[in-house]
Parts: sequence; structure tokens; C-alpha cells
Amino acid sequence: MPVAVITDSTAHLPEGFAERFAIRVVPLHVLVDGESALDGVDVGPAALAEALGQRRIVTTSRPTPGEFAAAFRAALDEGADAVVSLHLSSEISGTWESAVLAAQEVGPDVVRVVDSRGTAMGLGFAALHAAQAAAKGASPEEVEKAAVAAVRASKTLFAVETLEYLRRGGRIGAAAALLGTALAVKPVLHIDDGRIKPLEKVRTMHRAVGRLVDLAAETAAGEPVEVAVHHLASAERAAELANLLEERLTVPEGCLVSELGAVIGAHTGPGVIGVVVQRNPIGYR
Repeated sequence: MPVAVITDSTAHLPEGFAERFAIRVVPLHVLVDGESALDGVDVGPAALAEALGQRRIVTTSRPTPGEFAAAFRAALDEGADAVVSLHLSSEISGTWESAVLAAQEVGPDVVRVVDSRGTAMGLGFAALHAAQAAAKGASPEEVEKAAVAAVRASKTLFAVETLEYLRRGGRIGAAAALLGTALAVKPVLHIDDGRIKPLEKVRTMHRAVGRLVDLAAETAAGEPVEVAVHHLASAERAAELANLLEERLTVPEGCLVSELGAVIGAHTGPGVIGVVVQRNPIGYR
């Protein structure tokens, strides 16, 4: 394709989707007790859940500008005329900044970098929409516009067993995390303007699943949508949520279910369950 689409490993595209839609994925870094690994390459969901269960220290870091520059040059060397690179919110990671620095090095006239203001399939759907446009021969400007339009039409909601992992990673304030723990509630959160923010509290994860369905239905507003369900070490709950969403919402292609990788999972912890609602679907399958 004349325009190459690149994203990062926090998109958590379902297995095989990156290859099917010719999307290049640059992995973030995961450190387990100080030992470095690549997200989705060296360490996956099962290994992460095991490490967290053993209370090992798990931290994450962004790709370097050099890693992004190498990915951009590889795409151009293989025949692309331009690159559109989409990444997780600049409000919660420096990944976007690394990609911008790399674009300046490789050539801002050929590399466009998009801040998805989200992550997981909030980023993944934007990458898929961009890839769909690129496959139809769209210009770099049009591919970028397709990505930005998808970003604006996406909503990410999730519930966690505890706020402790978000607190450790600095993604939510200590006061909010302490309050959630003290009240023994299950927080429902969302990504708002690129940041993770508490939305409401419920008493159990069962009720959290119900609220996620209600909130997703409000977002869809009766229109056909694309939907993704995410989880970490909670496959049965994810299946339940996907079934409930398909009953309540109009999801022509069915819900995509994807387990979170090491980077996002490290900040949410095992048991997390989430839903991404993408309005203005394009029927990419």
C-alpha cells in the first residue's frame, strides 16, 4: 500500500488482525523485576498475570525514538510512500512523543503521527480504520483523517478489581485509590480526553459488568457499532460481557474479544474487564 499504517502494542488487536490488515506494531517495553522484555513478543497476558500474582515488580516504558525510526524506514524501504503512525494517549505515556521525535528524524513530510487519546481497541479501531482507508488507495491526508475520525467516535470503559495497580503506575491519584480500597467498591472508569478518570463505583464486579453494558448502550445510542471486549485473566467474565453487549447493542460483526497485554495489564491488574464502543463502523472484515 502507498501509505503504511503503524501502531504500538497497546492497541491489543485480536490475534491475526495486524497481519491481515498490514498494520505494523512497535512493542513497548516491560520490565519484570528489572529484566527487560518486549510487550506481546517476549511477555504476554499469561506471563504478566503470573508475575503480578507473585507480586513481582512490573514496570513499563515506551519505545525509543530509534525503534520508531527503524520501523518508519523499514516501511518506506519496502515500498510505502508515506507512514501514518497511531499511538496510545500522550496523556498516559510518552510513546506518542517518541514517535514524533522519530518522525522529525525520518521526515515529517512522509511520516504523520496521530495521538489516539486512548489505548487498547480505542487505539486499535483507529488503526483498523486507517488501514482500511490505506487499502483503498487513500492519500496520507485521508488516512490520517480516517484515524482521527475514529478516535473522535470511540469510547473506552472499564472496571478493575482494585485501583492499586493504577496508583502504582501513577495513572490515578493515591487519594482516589485509597478511597476505593476503603469502601471495598469496584471502580468503573473511562478514558476522557486522553486520561483515565473514575466514572462511578459499584459493589461487585457482577454489577460492574451490568453498568458497562448500560454505558455502552448509551454510547451506541441505538446505532450500529463496532465493539471490543478486553480482559486480563478473566475469560469467562469477558465472554459474559460480550454476550450481553451483543444482546443490547447492534453489533453487525459481533464483539471482538482480546486479552490485554503486559503494558496495559500491568496498570490495571488481573480481573480487569473493559469495553470499547466504536461508532461509525466501516465493516472492516
